[in-house]
This record gives sequence, structure tokens and C-alpha cells, in this order.
Amino acid sequence: MKPTLLLVGGARELRFSVDQAEAALAQAAARGIRTLVTSPVLAATPSIVAAADETAAMGFTDPEATAHWARRRVAAGEPITAVLALLEMAQVTAADTAAAIGVPGNPPEAIRRIRTKDACRAALAAAGFAQPAVRLCASAADAAEFLREHPGPCIVKPRDDMGSTGVSWISSAADLPAAMALLPGPGAFLVEEFVSGPEFSVEGIFQGGRPVVLAITAKETVPPPYFVEIAHTMPADLPETRYREIRETVSAALLTVGLRVGAFHVEVWLTPSGVVLGEVHARFGGDRIHTMLEYTIPGIELFGLIIDDMLGRPPASGPLEPTRGAAVRYLTPPPGTVVAIEGWEEIRAHPAVLHAELMIEPGAAIRPLRNSLDRVAMIVFGAETSARARELAAELAASVRFVTVADSARTTGAPAG
Repeated sequence: MKPTLLLVGGARELRFSVDQAEAALAQAAARGIRTLVTSPVLAATPSIVAAADETAAMGFTDPEATAHWARRRVAAGEPITAVLALLEMAQVTAADTAAAIGVPGNPPEAIRRIRTKDACRAALAAAGFAQPAVRLCASAADAAEFLREHPGPCIVKPRDDMGSTGVSWISSAADLPAAMALLPGPGAFLVEEFVSGPEFSVEGIFQGGRPVVLAITAKETVPPPYFVEIAHTMPADLPETRYREIRETVSAALLTVGLRVGAFHVEVWLTPSGVVLGEVHARFGGDRIHTMLEYTIPGIELFGLIIDDMLGRPPASGPLEPTRGAAVRYLTPPPGTVVAIEGWEEIRAHPAVLHAELMIEPGAAIRPLRNSLDRVAMIVFGAETSARARELAAELAASVRFVTVADSARTTGAPAG
């Protein structure tokens, strides 16, 4: 009987998420592995249903329920030998399920540690890694006390959300009410020191229990008070000494927090005193990071490498590092109601464009840019070097123009990039 890969959570109703899941299922099938997908949104992701050998309509917010279901499947003879989750919010359930049926996976306590941002900060700081001061707050009074001890600027953020949701910059306690109003819900939240310096993310996989860095990505965000990511370049243009410093720091941190299997995406800042670690994720990055990896490292099978490692198969031979460059650019025109979009079809036809996605259409409203869901379009470029990809991204993104109506006045040709 074929071994079975259980993909917990399937995909979100977003193009990049569906593409990741389709690639994982295809690479499993190419290895002679049966695929079983659990997801609460199967009807909304028909291509995942078509690609999987079997699906089950099941959420991922109750780890115990999924683990119990998987144990029953295994007891009935289903040879589930690998459990994988691509979604941030499904990581705990995948780890619990793998542990429950005795297959390789990240320790559940390690996943819970990195999913709880202040707990991850505490674990890394205790191990000697540079970390911004942070406090878990239950009220504005808690946050104000932290600000008295650590004068701004600071960051207010949810304890366990994603996509820059509810993240904002404050300079003093006077900014707290507005920042707290942006949080996604009531309950505990974090306030932490603002770290100044260029920001990067580190992409990689585990092989044999050890982290393998595939690439370092340079990031660009909008200025404070929000920190929405609007551009990425891979590989980052760094001196070898700084590249090695980031790689070694991140690799040590991943082992410190207890991760051993799957993918990782770790955010870092480069400061005058060295590398400061940001958030740690046991998944590939969003924003088409996987598309950039697949282009810059020709022939790589990201999910196949993970599956092979989970099943104890020999690792891939040859170097796993970028040999060309890629860049992602999000289009963020000013708010208004869209009347027309000019230049988009020319962008899609450009030979350097690897992927182009428009998330808005005439008649829709462009919202103020406060989180990742407010971005209206994205373009991924490939080139012989990361510098050339970045240049193309800036040049061609500026050629797309949004015609909008704002405050009852027609504004023609608002630049997108």
C-alpha cells in the first residue's frame, strides 16, 4: 500500500496558497505517495479537491479532534507516514497530529512556542539571542507602563496574528488608543521596542533535523505607523560576512526553539550591533516567496524535499542556493474608487514577469494601506541577477496606473508602485 501524506488545512482562498498546495500534492504524487487533505474550505478550493486522492471537510482549530481522527484512520489501516501543514494557523494541529500517530514532525511545544510571539522572544532572549524588549499587555495601562520603562518608538501588535494585521508604530503613550483600536480583537496584545535597520527574511528547509538556508530575501515595507510589506528581492545583496552571520544566527535560533522538520521563514533586522531576530515561522513565506525560490534555484522541488526528509529518503544532491534573481512588487495606489486600470495587460505580457495578480477591479474601492489585504496587485519578476529583477520591478510597476474617483473628483493616472 502506498504511504499517505496528510495535508492539514489544505489552502486558503488565495492564489499563492492554492498554488503551494497544488505543488505539494503534485510533488507527493510524483513520489508515489497517496495524498489526503483536510480543510474547512474544500468547496472554495476545487483544484485541491481534484489534485488530492481523498479529502475530508475538517477545520484545523481543534488539534485534538484532528489528532483523534488521524489515529482512527491509522488504526483502520491507513499508512499515514507524513503530516504537513502549509498554513500558519494549521501548524499546531499538524504537529499534534504527527505526534499522536508517531510520525516525524516538529514537537508540538516548539510550534506553540513560535506561534506565541512573546514566548518565542523569551526563549530566544534566554538563549542569548538579541531580541527587542517586549511585554504581554492586558490593557492600555500595561502598555503605558512598558512605555515608561522603554520610551518609544514601539510597536503594538497582536499576540498571534499574521499579515501585518493590527501592527502599528507608536512614539508615545498618546498613540496607544489609536493603535489598540487597530488590533483584530479584544484580549492580550504585545508592545515591543522598535528595531531600526534593514529588514530581511530567511527561507529554508530542514534536512536530517538540521536547517538548510536556501536564500535570504531583502524586504521593503511602507513607513510607520504601519509596516505592510510591499517589495521583496531574492537573493539579498549582502556581503558574504553578513550573509554568513544571518545564516548562522538563524540556524542556531531554529534549533534553540526546537524546530526540526519542514520549512522555515524567519524575519531578521541588521543593526550596528548585529543580527536581531524577528518572528519565526515553520512554513514558507507568503508574498510568492515560494515562486521566487523556484525561479532562483532552478529545478528545486520545495515540497518534495520536505516530504523526502519526512520519509527518511536520501536528501537531494547538488547545491541548494540561488543562481539568478527575482523580485516581488506590490502595487499600492492611493485610496479611491477604481474607474479603470491602465497598463496591466502590458505587464502580464512582459517576458520577465513570472506571475501577475490583480486583486481589484473597476468599481471596487482601494482602501488605505494598513495590512497585507489592502494591497491591490502584485507582480513577480525574474532576471539574471537580483539587482536587475529589482530594477525591472520598480520600472514596470510604475507603468501601471489606476484611474480613480476620490472625494467626488476624478483623478487620472494615479501611479501604482
